[in-house]
Amino acid sequence: MRKLWLLLLVALVACAPKAKKDVQETATGDNLMRYAKNVSVFEKDYGYRLEVLCPWDTTLSLGSFAFVKDTTKTVESDVSGVLKLPVKSVISFSATQWAVFMRLGEIDRVKGILEGRYVVDSTMLSLMAQEKVYDIGTEAAADIERMIQLKPDALLYSPYFDGNQGGLKVTGGLLFPFADYLENTPLGRAEWIRVIGMMAGCEDKADAWFDDIERRYMALSGLCANVEHRPTVFSDLAFNGQWYVAGGRSYIAQLFADAGADYIWKDNPSTASVPMDAEIILSKAQHADFWRVINSQNTPMTYATLAKENPVYPLFDAYKRHQVFVCDIMKTGYFEQSQCEPDLLLADFIHFFHPELLTGEWADYQPKYYHLMEE
Repeated sequence: MRKLWLLLLVALVACAPKAKKDVQETATGDNLMRYAKNVSVFEKDYGYRLEVLCPWDTTLSLGSFAFVKDTTKTVESDVSGVLKLPVKSVISFSATQWAVFMRLGEIDRVKGILEGRYVVDSTMLSLMAQEKVYDIGTEAAADIERMIQLKPDALLYSPYFDGNQGGLKVTGGLLFPFADYLENTPLGRAEWIRVIGMMAGCEDKADAWFDDIERRYMALSGLCANVEHRPTVFSDLAFNGQWYVAGGRSYIAQLFADAGADYIWKDNPSTASVPMDAEIILSKAQHADFWRVINSQNTPMTYATLAKENPVYPLFDAYKRHQVFVCDIMKTGYFEQSQCEPDLLLADFIHFFHPELLTGEWADYQPKYYHLMEE
């Protein structure tokens, strides 16, 4: 489960960066990735060379990896690891990874996942019940013994999982840092679909899928590019006395901008979440038109429950005017699917900000992930 506050706490230690290097010294040619910034992909005669950068310091590398399709070709000696394609078995540390294997029709390659208790997808729940996919445990206490038994070709770990992945080497699988969720643009995150496509040996299918996402996203953002009125919006809720606000260069800020809205914190230079006091939030966002929130509970979030949770919440105009839109993550599978559907996320936001713009193929569109909060 993604926790923005956890990312803040571990940001300084989550990367296990290698020494500084110029990736172009060994990775010559054109980078095949168009939007993703945390990974570069270069075509080689043996397959692909991937350079994964530390998201918190892009002058540092999380490793260079050879994805090998032709074992008769020579691989550079400086790579951190070699992965023979297509993979036969992987352990996925994040739903954003196994969900892509599933959408590509390659879920049989996934043998283990973390945080199975949070799974929403019915197919994955069935696979776990049949022990075709194993729940390896939690981020804090992964079942290393089970991992060894599964003999994975690769472990796709999230860089914040542990500052030192050395203990995972006993599994025998390639440790591949999957930094998709730290991309700061919607299309950048979605483009990691193509990395999974390479692993599964279905690059053409993955590329076609991403191309369609790109087309739809760009068409939607184009509709909002020159809107005269840009409603104001702010996001999220207080947590343990602090309000973690997405920075103005963050993923969600980009979605708001592309949907034709004026994000209250757009001038904040951070790409991550920034803790602020509720008083500061109120002074800046009290008169915002809209408020976006995430509901991680199984019970519905309502105006009454919000008011009971924090006496500050009813003071916002968006609350008073019932302009709060919410995503119920336990029902929508937000963390499993939305990263691969930035076009639908964008359409959701446009539905609230500029519904009159949703015509043509988007006519009569009903939001998939968000809805106006219940009375």
